[in-house]
Amino acid sequence: MCQVDEEYNGQLEHRVTPRGCFKEYFIHKFRAMLGKNRVIFPGEKVLLAVSGGPASSSMLSQVQEGLSRDAPKKLRFVPGIIYIDEGGASGQSMEERKRALAELESVFRATNYHYHIVHLDLPSSVLEAGSSATEKPQTGSSYKAAVDHFIQTRKNQNQHPDLSVENVQSLRMQEVQSGGTSPITPEHTQALQRLFASVRTLTAKEDLLHTLRQHLILHTARTQGYTKVMMGDSCSRLAIKLLSNISLGRGASLATDTGFSDPRYGDVVIVRPMRDYSSKEIAYYNRMFDIPSVFIPGLDCKAQDKASIQRLTESFVTKLQADFPSTVSTIYRTSEKLNTACPPQNTNTQLSAKCLLCVCALDTKLEEFSAYQATLISEQLSQRRGPRPGQGCETGEGGCCPSAKSTVDLKSLLCYSCGLTIKDMTTRDALPQYILSEAERRRSQMREISEFLLEDEAIPRVNGSL
Repeated sequence: MCQVDEEYNGQLEHRVTPRGCFKEYFIHKFRAMLGKNRVIFPGEKVLLAVSGGPASSSMLSQVQEGLSRDAPKKLRFVPGIIYIDEGGASGQSMEERKRALAELESVFRATNYHYHIVHLDLPSSVLEAGSSATEKPQTGSSYKAAVDHFIQTRKNQNQHPDLSVENVQSLRMQEVQSGGTSPITPEHTQALQRLFASVRTLTAKEDLLHTLRQHLILHTARTQGYTKVMMGDSCSRLAIKLLSNISLGRGASLATDTGFSDPRYGDVVIVRPMRDYSSKEIAYYNRMFDIPSVFIPGLDCKAQDKASIQRLTESFVTKLQADFPSTVSTIYRTSEKLNTACPPQNTNTQLSAKCLLCVCALDTKLEEFSAYQATLISEQLSQRRGPRPGQGCETGEGGCCPSAKSTVDLKSLLCYSCGLTIKDMTTRDALPQYILSEAERRRSQMREISEFLLEDEAIPRVNGSL
């Protein structure tokens, strides 16, 4: 609070009311988070992932404040908005989904930003790196070069009125009015319902839904030319996510799952500028300054506290925070000190070294006498013995079936946590086709590499015998 005037050199409007002071503090924290990390470059296209909730709606409001004409220090990137319609997975009716989409569209149109409303159906190319990987700016000294290029571009816009900000905004509004919503089809909804009906536990359903959502956001960013994605994860949400991910077996990827930037995809970087805000701060700001938000029920709506690991962790942290106000901040500060032991992930990293679903580095390397190796050995022994009399196999289809073999094949391509999620499914055939196609492509690639290595090892022995 005491550094606001120093950072903005007295350019902020001085107010004596606590309301004005809180607004300046809130805005300053958002811009300071972006300025401190310097991940987003001037003129870069940034996709704002808005779910309609308080945190993402507040993030959208902060971007609007930063890009307004009277901002003391303007943000200098090109924003876009994406909303993922998950109503088919959570069991909403078509009328409820259309009503929520209408409310969100009215909010998005008021921003004059290009927006994308996409339903949870996934194309076949979602796991492949796009062409934007070669256009990704590098960190370090190139940030100053990007700033200089942006300033020169603005000078050119002043010399050529056709490229002015007003004309660019009008063109952007024409794109918005042309329609940014894909149609809802009953076939996609039924396929999505079959997928989630095949998952036994709510824990696995929530984890699978999060994975599919990330895939679709990533695919939209690549196809539309965005190189950064802003997520509205607050401090409270990240504290819950840290503890729940540890319980889910995602300890190896905690640094990327809760940090400010997540570079695991290489060509698209996920950033979390709201990670310094608590849910209480966001609620007060939205209430005081009339920030619109839309409530959309999720998978865990009306579920009991013990229905899933994520739900239980949220209940635990929230109740503990009510009695001990430093709970969330303590967990959050712990997450800031985490670092991954794995090498940085980029588009040049071999796909075989990444998880098929979450795209994190595989943490399932077999070590002698490890607990994970013992689990695999016991599963292999149980599959060799076959089911007991009167019992079906693990897939629920009666007797040993080809689906059990596909589970073993998929497990070699998954991290520990994603392997548990797939294990909770009654059938793997309900998975989206792009996942099955990518799994088959990776398996064939690994077979080719293995065959090449075996041939390469056999050549010296043949020459030696000659």
